[in-house]
Amino acid sequence: MDALPLVALVAASAAVAGAARRTPVPPPLLLVAAGLLVSYLPGVPHYTLDAHIVLPLLLPPLLYTAAVDSSYLDLRANLRPVALLSVGYVLFATFAVGALACLIVPGLPLPAALVLGAVIAPPDAVTAAAIARRVGLPARVTTILQGESLVNDATAITAFKVALAAAVGEGMSWGAGVVEFLLAAVGGVGVGLVLMVPLHWLRTHLGEALLQNTLSLLIPFVAYAAAERVHASGVLAVVVVALYLGHRSWQVDFATRLQEAAVWKMVAFVLESAVFALIGLQLQSVVKGLGTYGLADAVRYALAVFVAVVVVRFVWVYPAMYLPLWFSRRIRDREPAMPWTSPLIVSWAGMRGVVSLAVAASVPLVTHDGKHFPDRNLLLFLAFTTVIGTLVVQGLTLPLLVRVLKLPGRDLRAETLAEAQAQSEASSAAEARLDALLADPHSSLPGPLADRLRHVLERRRNSVWERLGAADPVTGESADDTYRRLAREAIDAEREVFVRLRDERRIDDEMLRVLLRRLDLEEATAYREQDGAP
Repeated sequence: MDALPLVALVAASAAVAGAARRTPVPPPLLLVAAGLLVSYLPGVPHYTLDAHIVLPLLLPPLLYTAAVDSSYLDLRANLRPVALLSVGYVLFATFAVGALACLIVPGLPLPAALVLGAVIAPPDAVTAAAIARRVGLPARVTTILQGESLVNDATAITAFKVALAAAVGEGMSWGAGVVEFLLAAVGGVGVGLVLMVPLHWLRTHLGEALLQNTLSLLIPFVAYAAAERVHASGVLAVVVVALYLGHRSWQVDFATRLQEAAVWKMVAFVLESAVFALIGLQLQSVVKGLGTYGLADAVRYALAVFVAVVVVRFVWVYPAMYLPLWFSRRIRDREPAMPWTSPLIVSWAGMRGVVSLAVAASVPLVTHDGKHFPDRNLLLFLAFTTVIGTLVVQGLTLPLLVRVLKLPGRDLRAETLAEAQAQSEASSAAEARLDALLADPHSSLPGPLADRLRHVLERRRNSVWERLGAADPVTGESADDTYRRLAREAIDAEREVFVRLRDERRIDDEMLRVLLRRLDLEEATAYREQDGAP
């Protein structure tokens, strides 16, 4: 097997995605466009996504990265709107879009149309959440979007399997489909609940960061496979396990957390980039396989499906947000009412993404009885164009809409004040603990070393308060910014000396690596990561 095409795909998609980060255009759009252009070059191999491996290999890690960084407490506080979007809306969109596709596409069977509806029903709120953080959406809106993206995939995939079984002639009735849906949902949650405690125990008792992160890479696949083995929802199993592990991540050591964050960011980046590039590479063959429909008809159907996807979300979101409040005083007392602009943003932030692409690619070429799946290429074309259309129209205009509506964004000063107060309480507790330990004859330290420990605590306490202070009128830097800049300059000077000493053979490479790692940790401590990128 020639591995060069796979290596070229990963390298090229990563390069395009990296370049896209320097532009205002969402990376998925440039990846699809680049893939489409490359597909017309001579000598480019034909790339395909294997329907049997795309879901078990792509979805678990992507879901795990999103869920492990989510807030269990915030999701629980917004459980009602999240459930209405992630379950109710997905089922509503599946039937509404599927029924429309059945009506407008001549000869398209209803089960096949519902397969399309299930494929494009779940929004990829990862993209929306990234935009939300960049433009400063209210925290509750961001939480609802993130929570929706965690569970809606399970709803859509289960609905997809039910519709697919009907489309390929496996004789599943709608009543049986509802039962299977409920069993899959309950079973997936059950498998996650069973696995989460022993997996967390194993993580905390392996005792070595390398082993703990190896386990971390296996966890989403283990949870997904275990649930699917008993015909439950692997997606829900992964989400339940990831939420639990993320909620208790403080119980593993610091080296594990640092490595894990870096590894999973890389995994998600590579997988998402490769999938969108693959869509561009496959568009040419999908268009050629449209058969009797023709490109003009397919484009007309695609526009109708896109409009339906956008409208259906508005039709569901506003009643789902307000009707429960009108009919239940208990809900009104528990949940503050959202301004009309918040549901508007939630409705417009319904971009489809990598999950829809992965599920679409899993539609089989041939059914179990040897027949071709009805209108598979047309369904792929409609799914691909819907994803691209939502990313172009909604993804590019969402920041503008937020600015026009003038939504109250995050109160950065209030957040910094809360952070400073929390750090102050923690530092006080640490100082009390340090004083008690230094009073113990078995833990005594020379004065300079004890003073250094106290200085580190004082520095950590003051750094957050300093961000509340006035910035330098010339440089625009706060005292904390200046501290980090000077610390990095000093560290750079040390690093240059260590490299020079190695080049002069006064120290060897092994010692250089030890010294550089020590400086790297110092620099990481001095530099506060902002917006996920140093």
